Amino acid sequence: MQPLPDTPIELTIERLGQLGEGVASWQGRTVFIPGAFPGDVVRVHLEQQGRVLRGHLRQVLSDSADRRPAPCPVSSECGGCDWLELAEPAQRAAKQEIVLSTLEHLGHLPRNTYTVRPLLVAPRDFGYRRRSVLHFAKGALGFFGRRSHERVPISVCGALTPVLTALPGKLAPLLKPLAKDAEEVHLLAEGEKASFAVMMTGPVSARHVEAAEAALRALRLEGAVLVPKEGSPRLLGKPALRSLSPLRPEVPLYLRPDAFAQAHAEANVGLVTSAIYELGARETDRVLELYSGNGNFTFPLAATAASVLGVESSPVGVELAQRSAREGGVANVRFIQGDARRVVQGLIGERRTFELCLADPPRTGAPGLALQVLSLGVKRVVYVACDPASLARDAANLVKAGYQPRALQVVDMFPQTHHVEAVMSFER
Repeated sequence: MQPLPDTPIELTIERLGQLGEGVASWQGRTVFIPGAFPGDVVRVHLEQQGRVLRGHLRQVLSDSADRRPAPCPVSSECGGCDWLELAEPAQRAAKQEIVLSTLEHLGHLPRNTYTVRPLLVAPRDFGYRRRSVLHFAKGALGFFGRRSHERVPISVCGALTPVLTALPGKLAPLLKPLAKDAEEVHLLAEGEKASFAVMMTGPVSARHVEAAEAALRALRLEGAVLVPKEGSPRLLGKPALRSLSPLRPEVPLYLRPDAFAQAHAEANVGLVTSAIYELGARETDRVLELYSGNGNFTFPLAATAASVLGVESSPVGVELAQRSAREGGVANVRFIQGDARRVVQGLIGERRTFELCLADPPRTGAPGLALQVLSLGVKRVVYVACDPASLARDAANLVKAGYQPRALQVVDMFPQTHHVEAVMSFER
């Protein structure tokens, strides 16, 4: 292998990689360059990191036609919005291509073997994030830096919804008594209301409660959750925020800052609509929903299906979903709290069957899903993915099990970042 040059070299960026980095070629090798975009001519210092060759950006010699000034003073340091300097049309085209090429190269699924729907564009490109994870950074709250765990202090963030935009700077001094005992601070908004959670490194003390309550009073927030390393969360005020179920506004949907919720509320409606359409549940269909969370997909599914069984590992998620079902009078849903793989194995042991399955797994995907849904007699699967590589792996396994890919819908849930959501359907 040829030694790497000691001095920076000039490269032209060809495309964007799955993790949002610019991709160039040097001596027949692929180089990944964070902060660079297709069409850029850059000067980089090469470094071997394991099996990956990376280029540290030293200078942009010639701008891509799609490059623009970043509307954020800390964009060069903060890891929150890694595509902030890339124009939105280029972001969208890249996301569609990243998902398609990942399915081809990792999943061995050619794009001409299923229907590729036009990318679903998010209604808002800025000021859309209704949830955020922050870390204490020298008395302030902030985000991790680009490709590092170095913390970048933030007082105001334009990516957050208006009610949250200035909250990091206002909340940090009030939560100072908790700082050394906290791992993360989670912010959540719904409309004009906001709440927060603090993930603690140990038990919750009276001092922690006093500081959190003072913050609630001072900032007029709805509530807070203090989550100890072990044991039950401590709820202060009313941290669960009431929203409306997508496509079913008569059913409330509850969000809590210590539980998962999609970051872009408006784009989430499009995501749910796409998943419901692809699944096509009829009034005789029994639906198994894996990783059901707080019921984001559950209640729209239940509107047309005979029944929905939701499986979710988070006790908070199940609690919120059950509350929504009670208050919304939805009688054809049931929830099981537990690990999805173990619960499904139990269902197989009971010889249960389902016509349809919707899975919305975490970034790591759903290993073993293909054989499990096959054993349950499932005819159609809709997979909601937040990681193209996990989707490609699980899609390949579904095809091996006899399911054929039918359609792909890419959703731009996270403008200004490389992150993307996809809905893919399979049938046998």
